[in-house]
Amino acid sequence: MLTMYTYTLGGKNGKKYVLHESTDMVAVRLIKKADNHKAVISEKSRELLKDFELVEEFPEAGISVFQARESVKDPRALRDRTKSELRKEPDLRFAGKVLIDAESRTLVLYTCNLFIKFKDELDSARCEKILEDNGLIVKKKPDYAPNTYFAKAPDDIGVRIFSLSESLLSREEVEFCHPELIRKRSFRKIHPRQWHLKETEIRNVRINAGVKADLAHKLSKGLGVTIAIIDDGIDIAHPEFREEGKVVYPRDVVMGNDNPLPAYPYDNHGTACAGVAAASGIKASGVAPKAFLMPVRLSSNLGSMAEADAFKWAADHGADIISCSWGPADGNWSDPGDPVHFSQVGLPDSTRLAIDYAISAGRAGKGCIITFAAGNGNEDCGYDGYASYEKVIAVSACNDTGSRCVYSDYGKNVWCAFPSSDFGYAPFGHPSPLTEGIYTTDRLGSGGYNPDGDYTGNFGGTSASCPGVAGTAALILEANPELSWKQVKDILRDTAERIDIQNGNYDASGHSIYYGFGRVNAEKAVKRAVELRSSLKDTRKRKKSEPARS
Repeated sequence: MLTMYTYTLGGKNGKKYVLHESTDMVAVRLIKKADNHKAVISEKSRELLKDFELVEEFPEAGISVFQARESVKDPRALRDRTKSELRKEPDLRFAGKVLIDAESRTLVLYTCNLFIKFKDELDSARCEKILEDNGLIVKKKPDYAPNTYFAKAPDDIGVRIFSLSESLLSREEVEFCHPELIRKRSFRKIHPRQWHLKETEIRNVRINAGVKADLAHKLSKGLGVTIAIIDDGIDIAHPEFREEGKVVYPRDVVMGNDNPLPAYPYDNHGTACAGVAAASGIKASGVAPKAFLMPVRLSSNLGSMAEADAFKWAADHGADIISCSWGPADGNWSDPGDPVHFSQVGLPDSTRLAIDYAISAGRAGKGCIITFAAGNGNEDCGYDGYASYEKVIAVSACNDTGSRCVYSDYGKNVWCAFPSSDFGYAPFGHPSPLTEGIYTTDRLGSGGYNPDGDYTGNFGGTSASCPGVAGTAALILEANPELSWKQVKDILRDTAERIDIQNGNYDASGHSIYYGFGRVNAEKAVKRAVELRSSLKDTRKRKKSEPARS
């Protein structure tokens, strides 16, 4: 019988999630965060590891996950024997169990850390006494919500972190509590030129499936608006970002420094996303070419403490818009039976409270606009606690013919659609697109998606759609900086263009599960923002001219 562990998101009456213990995997972590292959271990441990294969790595945490080979007759016994032997190694911090999501079978790592929020009225001394009594050491006291703590349990707590978390949550003084759980973060990518911005001609074919950004630019280019891109690293040395003053408050929230540059060979995603939103227009224009860019490197995986820190940093340092082209792992878009499609991944309370802070305190109380990529699994994004959170804007992908991208997630939580790459797939009767994808910035030199240049012409997925909407929001805010986050969201809804009328399944409210309220129309959105600004000015003038009441 599989051993199960539970945790709760959303407080005492929130949703419980179940994790199973893997019988054939072991997680290994070095004393120092480095390549686990360089660890000096004994011959006995090396012999045991020959019966395993490396299946996942988390380099930012120095963790590698090994799985017993299929030829092993008793994987559980081998796992336990290997764990016991590895724990004797001086270079290793721990060798522990690996947990599996009960629905999707994806692996989940636990740490000795937990997030806890006490009730607002509780005295801080009382909070810290409860932590101390439970053997917890305060690592950080976030200030995006009162009486909130990231705390560390003893290194040897292991899976008992789950029972400790649930025990604390049951206390009257505690509002939220859950362990720090790490999942592999999935970037929302699919691997002329700026057809998504304007009507153009490619290979003698007229394409009019863009967002009319060229027309919007007659009124607004995002001047004075700051877009934060939370991602894997951004090459701010790129010519599109080198304009004086373009980059503001760069940050690596994991390392705690101001260097957002890519650190690993595969850190290509953030640079492309940043270009879609805010490239200056030297060789590729972002939707908002005059916007400021705030690059926030988040190298840790889904559910980490640093995830919440990223939103806090952005909000506190002047971000108007926060773009997030990542989320839980997608299922196989071409396989309707993939169990990952139906795996519900909740939004950690730690991250949710940080998002709430950005929305309530950001922009001097008017609230940051937060966009999330819906996902590329051809699945209901309602299972994704990040993209489906009601306060964010979930963005799906449409193609160069004005129809749904074959991989794009769908559902009632989708707010709007933005153009991206696509590809044909005969089993679904899905035709090939007219273009390669989205033309945007790439890492300089031989790194990145295009080893032969500093730009890529085939970026895509909902990863490209999400910063496109972030850029549109920047155009809106230049036109009318007084708008609240909700007003911006409403403008995107009210000005979106209905596409694919025949297959879009729009309901009575004008909402489609595939496109939300339709494809973004930047020109109409900016004009609506201008109208609202003019209307507000007129109202203020009338009030000023009215005689005072006695």
